Amino acid sequence: MKPFPAWLGELGRRAVADALGAQAATGAAYDIALINFYDGDAHMGMHRDSDEKSAAPVVSLSLGDTCVFRFGNTETRARPYTDVELRSGDLFVFGGPSRMAYHGVRGCMPAPHRPGSAWPDG
Repeated sequence: MKPFPAWLGELGRRAVADALGAQAATGAAYDIALINFYDGDAHMGMHRDSDEKSAAPVVSLSLGDTCVFRFGNTETRARPYTDVELRSGDLFVFGGPSRMAYHGVRGCMPAPHRPGSAWPDG
């Protein structure tokens, strides 16, 4: 196994501090990354990461195509939820009480630079 890149851990710490305040980033060791690949037909049902034993905030880094990320509540997969468009390079942070919020991916759209993209330039 290759060592976890220090720059990626630092990116996670900075994202948490920017989103939740400096106190939220203390003591959190960002040294694990989960990489999901989604194509144009992809989706991931509403779920929460309740099997994880960490209370550290989650930092999601989007790469590639634009996806609609559905961020819900801690009680149910149903409403209320918010759909957020995440583009390549976007970071999404959730921690504290929202750490156990239901979340999922509603679908992805090809990036404008990709052949066959239906998105207009700009």
